Amino acid sequence: MNKHVSPRMNRRAFVIGTAAVGAGLAIGLDIPFGGPAVVRAADGSPEIGAWVVVRPDDTVVIRIARSEMGQGSLTGLAQLVAEELECDWSKVSTEYPTPGQSVARKRVWGDFSTGGSRGIRSSQDYVRKGGATARVMLIQAAAEAWKVPASECTAANSVITHTPSGKTTTYGKVAEAAAKRTPPAEVKLKDPKDWKLIGKGVKRLDTAEKTTGTMVYGIDVKLPGMLNAAIKDCPVFGGKLKSYDEAKITGMKGVKKVVEVGDTAVAVVADTWWHAKTALEALPIVWDEGDNAKVSSESIAKWLTEGLDNGQPAYVGNKNGDAKAAIAGAAKKIEAVYSYPYQNHATMEPMNATALYTADKCEVWCGTQNGEAAFAATLEASGLPAEKCDVHKVMPGGGFGRRGQTDYVRQAVLIAKEMPGTPIKLLWSREEDMAHGRYHPITQCKMTGAFDADNNLVALHYRLSGQSILFSLRPEALQNGMDPAAFQGVAQSGEAAFGYSVPNLLVEHAMRNPHVPPGFWRGVNVNHNAIYMECFMDELAQAAGQDPLEFRRKLMGNHPKHLAVLNAVAEKIGWSTPAPQGIYRGIAQVMGYGSYVAGAAEISVTDGNKIKVHRIVASTDPGYVVNPAQVERQIAGSFVYGLSALFYGGCTVKDGKIEQTNFDTYNSMRINEMPKVESVMVPSGGFWGGVGEPTIGVAAPAVLNAYFAATGKRIRSVPLRDQNITFA
Repeated sequence: MNKHVSPRMNRRAFVIGTAAVGAGLAIGLDIPFGGPAVVRAADGSPEIGAWVVVRPDDTVVIRIARSEMGQGSLTGLAQLVAEELECDWSKVSTEYPTPGQSVARKRVWGDFSTGGSRGIRSSQDYVRKGGATARVMLIQAAAEAWKVPASECTAANSVITHTPSGKTTTYGKVAEAAAKRTPPAEVKLKDPKDWKLIGKGVKRLDTAEKTTGTMVYGIDVKLPGMLNAAIKDCPVFGGKLKSYDEAKITGMKGVKKVVEVGDTAVAVVADTWWHAKTALEALPIVWDEGDNAKVSSESIAKWLTEGLDNGQPAYVGNKNGDAKAAIAGAAKKIEAVYSYPYQNHATMEPMNATALYTADKCEVWCGTQNGEAAFAATLEASGLPAEKCDVHKVMPGGGFGRRGQTDYVRQAVLIAKEMPGTPIKLLWSREEDMAHGRYHPITQCKMTGAFDADNNLVALHYRLSGQSILFSLRPEALQNGMDPAAFQGVAQSGEAAFGYSVPNLLVEHAMRNPHVPPGFWRGVNVNHNAIYMECFMDELAQAAGQDPLEFRRKLMGNHPKHLAVLNAVAEKIGWSTPAPQGIYRGIAQVMGYGSYVAGAAEISVTDGNKIKVHRIVASTDPGYVVNPAQVERQIAGSFVYGLSALFYGGCTVKDGKIEQTNFDTYNSMRINEMPKVESVMVPSGGFWGGVGEPTIGVAAPAVLNAYFAATGKRIRSVPLRDQNITFA
């Protein structure tokens, strides 16, 4: 019966007060479980702590606060809870609590945000404690009924056993009594060596509904009396809506209302979305595009190139020795300039949200990567207090970072406010979705390496010029003006640290922020930094007359985990043995999101510009692997994303606007272009790293390095379509 169900919780079970809501928003997670009062699900089944609901038939509902976007977090998080709960996995299902309920209970479910490959790694501790807490409470309830010490009882597979007497009972039979107990202040988690469910490749809990088409995505939401809305925002970011001629569409079929949304957009509400879209296309609109209409890809590139000049100001993110002096006095110097474009998330399901507003209540149904951010947007747009709002999460049809933003939620609420009591589903057109994304930041990088007379690398200067995501989306996270996330993969320390030791090193960022808004695009800054550094490492190896793998190994003696994954992928690809005739190899490594990853590719090239990627291998050390089958799928999926970006993914700007507005101009790789993917997991334990994003970073540099091996040509800008290079 494994499945995911939509949340249907009894709202009357929660005491909501404005003071509590305010405190809940202001503080972090208080406790990972609920209080002693019995809280019930909609069917009357009791909560055993906030994370677990147990029904009389022993079925278990596990609450999942993070968002499932295809990455498998829903199943992985359920495994973590179920491991400590010692329940019958075959009877587990999941559901989303709402952020409104969580805030009302002082954020009992913790962080709802899903991004940065943090879904499992940053919540694993408290969700496991939620499972362990429920297990202890169930055992205590059984022991009390038997009048025996709880220490004499054990639990497994949803059955509690009193070891001395052999008496047994089930979770469903003691759930009511367990729910009345006060949760223990402390619980002990299992030693990883005792895990029975964590580490197993169990089947995903959401597969059946996705296969049968019964899964409800945002685009599928239907409410009684619902109307549909289509919207157009100013095509130039920073521009405004000047005027529109509503009279021109008055009387068009199905049209109910034309709504001005903020100061930048206009929407049409109609009985069907097609009628809304058709009327919107016929609506004469005049935009005030402002000075940003003068911006182009060429002007942005020129500005970023100026930032590569050492005389321009820059933030230093990683430094040791004196790289500039060492370069000036070196026996040999190598220099290269690389660039990376804007890229769109291009989710299969465009942005959408359904809102129902009245003077006393505002509810939103949407796919989101951050339920709490969507909740906050609902509060702001509706003007209502927290106890009168909520957001119901449904499955998003793709996220990749885009649905961490809430612009579409705010728009839906603003439109619904104009028609109180009527549910309004706002659905962006594909063109609107592509033209109003939050794009992978555009950057350039100038790298200089220096050798001594014995071809030892003595200095490396890495100068990045380009956008800061935090500057646009989270300016409060800047550190004295610097964006620490810009240095992902080349940072001095932390979850995305540089994996090489160079005597003299300087890594810096000249921040330049064009008007096109950047966003957290799957893999984020690791993607371009990995291309820049790993392709340049190959250039340095060539200049030194050394094998690319051996060149890297010499610099990685102080980075054993980086080296371990590099060695693992080299062994898997067969680096030490000659490649088959006509096949060429490339290799790369990087650290991102707390995990160590490496990749290697085998390609062939026809006519100099047609690439066949025959095989691509990844190795990863995320510390612990919750579901190895899902990690394999994540690696394969990340390579789809990384290779699509390499070959096709580039957005250009003309007259201040993004030019690529559908899949005819912003392509994605097809199944026949997909190589064989192999994965090697080398979890070393002791830490929790991410899985969904890190391996994206090594896909492109591995292929680009293999392309050089095949042709002797260096590609220093992407996408390859702009170099007239295609899949074979």
